[in-house]
Amino acid sequence: MGRLRNFEIRVFRRLRRDPPKGKIHRLAFWLLIFYIALAVGRILPGGAGEFFRAVSALTFFALIVLCIPLLWRYVFGRLLWRVSNRLIVTYVLMALTPVVLFVSLALILLYVFSGQFAIFAATAEINAELAHIASTNRAFDLHVAHAVDVDPKAQDITLPEAADASADHEHVAMQVAAFADGKPLSLLPLTLKSTTITSTPPWAAEHFSGVVIDNGELFLRAIDSHRSYGHKVTTITSLPLGKENVGQIARGLGTVTIVPDVDIEEEPDQSKEGESSQQVKIETKPVGPAVSINGHNVSAEEARRRSVRGGSLPEAQHLYDIPVTFYAPLETIDWVTGKPHTTFTHVTSRPSLLYQRLFISSLKIAAVVQDMLIAIAILFGVLELAAFIMAVRLNRTITQSIRDLYEATTAIDRGDLTHRIKVTRNDQLAALGRSFNNMTASLERLLEEQREKERLQNELEIAQEVQANLFPLANVSLPMLELHGACYPARTVSGDYYDFLVFGQTGLGLALGDISGKGISAALLMATLHSAVRAYRFAGMELVSEGAKVMASPGGFERGEEELECGELFEEPAKILALLNRHIYRSTQPEKYATLFLAHYEGVQKRLVYSTGGQLPPLLLRADDTITRLDCGGTVVGLIDNVSYEQGTEQLHPGDILIAYSDGVTEPENEFGEFGEERLVDVVRRHRHLPLEAISEQVMQSLRTWIGGQEQPDDITLVLARQL
Repeated sequence: MGRLRNFEIRVFRRLRRDPPKGKIHRLAFWLLIFYIALAVGRILPGGAGEFFRAVSALTFFALIVLCIPLLWRYVFGRLLWRVSNRLIVTYVLMALTPVVLFVSLALILLYVFSGQFAIFAATAEINAELAHIASTNRAFDLHVAHAVDVDPKAQDITLPEAADASADHEHVAMQVAAFADGKPLSLLPLTLKSTTITSTPPWAAEHFSGVVIDNGELFLRAIDSHRSYGHKVTTITSLPLGKENVGQIARGLGTVTIVPDVDIEEEPDQSKEGESSQQVKIETKPVGPAVSINGHNVSAEEARRRSVRGGSLPEAQHLYDIPVTFYAPLETIDWVTGKPHTTFTHVTSRPSLLYQRLFISSLKIAAVVQDMLIAIAILFGVLELAAFIMAVRLNRTITQSIRDLYEATTAIDRGDLTHRIKVTRNDQLAALGRSFNNMTASLERLLEEQREKERLQNELEIAQEVQANLFPLANVSLPMLELHGACYPARTVSGDYYDFLVFGQTGLGLALGDISGKGISAALLMATLHSAVRAYRFAGMELVSEGAKVMASPGGFERGEEELECGELFEEPAKILALLNRHIYRSTQPEKYATLFLAHYEGVQKRLVYSTGGQLPPLLLRADDTITRLDCGGTVVGLIDNVSYEQGTEQLHPGDILIAYSDGVTEPENEFGEFGEERLVDVVRRHRHLPLEAISEQVMQSLRTWIGGQEQPDDITLVLARQL
């Protein structure tokens, strides 16, 4: 398969075409190769050549079948890729197709109407001829009846009306037969005497006129009979429906062909008296190689000979003066049996002849109608031209708008967001262009905002890194105290704060705070608070160090003792809270404040001195599972100036766990309410045997489960300390 595929690729590359991808395309390609290869076998003589030619024919047929979907794909994939081509096809289907269908229907109706009118005209001529023969026959009948009344034994009866009748049919042999009480009468002149009518048919009524078939030939015959002075006189006038008479009927129409459709058969028929008679039936078929007469085949030449044709078709007067051919049945009667038979009338005419015949009595009106039709045709042509011009303009408008949109999208794809579509119209396509321009402008603005957002995000990431350095980089621990702290910001940066401050080998300062608000402003105030706490702490250490040096020098005991007392002041949480309150109140906006918990731990005495400035009271989980709330302190920090804070002292015992937390731990809600202190204490109590880091992770897992899929509502800060 790999070699075949490589061969396909090489052939199509040589033809500068893409290689076939689908199965149908590849199968058609190999069928074409196979068909070309069969060309050698087709030139072989004998049966081998016939075999190869048959296989080639089947291959060619299969190739055509496969090429149909390929051609369909090519038309819709290549030719109709452009919108202009699709619009052209749409216009053709929506506009030209109904016109073609309407014109086709109109032409079909016009053709049918013309044929029907031609048949009607031919039938009217035949009926007029029948009416004339019937009128002549009535005159003959009256004359014969009068002659019989005058001389019942008269041998010859002269018909003076025959001269007028012969003048009307100078090229046609009219025949007349008369019977008195069923006996034939001799008529003069002898040229009128019929030799074929020997008796009155039993089915004949007193008055009859129509087309009859007698011995396979067509006649126009009329019968009239009545009784006078005890005698029944019957007169029959017959006019052969030959070429001359049919020619008169077809005059002004074209050609008229009358084809009798009968079959000659002799069948026994029992009459009323029980006598046997013969029924003759003739069938002459106008089409096919032969006809049947009494079961014997008759040649096509004989069939054409039996048909009667008259008239001539003139030359066309203009391009669309085409021949109009139509068929219609002509009711005929079998002269012997009186049974009806169907005879076909075949009329060939032209629209010009039918038009002249239709308006033969009003040529001026015909000229006016013709001029009106020409004017309407010109008007329709002008309207069609105007519609075509409008369609072209609409097509150009649509394609131009699509071309502008395509060029604009390619420009934007290249990164040119300044590209705009030139809009000069006021329609829906123009509104689409304006909407695209607005979209491009919005996209340009959004990209600019995105770049600004990325810049701010980078700055926030830098701020996050800076803030991460403000928190203790590692867990601080003393030989007698285990510590752990964790902060989880709700946003990139946090407004919560915690810190561990080590004093010598056994002293530790612990701070936990929550700044009002979230985000950048809270983080900045948190950094200020962190710096202030650290500054006071380092200032206290510096004073203690200087006081020790002064006391060691000669004569400096009193001054050194004062400096030591100042350094110890900064290790008292209540005093530090008061200093921080004044600092934040005077250096920040009035609405800015913080909640803060400060504690000083003395490892030798296992004593914790603390003060709370509006912070949620930390919890001290004793070794016996009792809870002590550390709620001694005062109001929030930085909201009111000159506020004093109280401080409390707690003695720690081995196994006691200090739980300090921000409101982000206990205030998250779900449909069951807040997480609360009880759940926090319960989680710590159940896992108190684990390391503090593991306990903190269990608390966070419980919080995440409680919150569910909701966004973290606030910063979460948790500080744990366990007495060893």
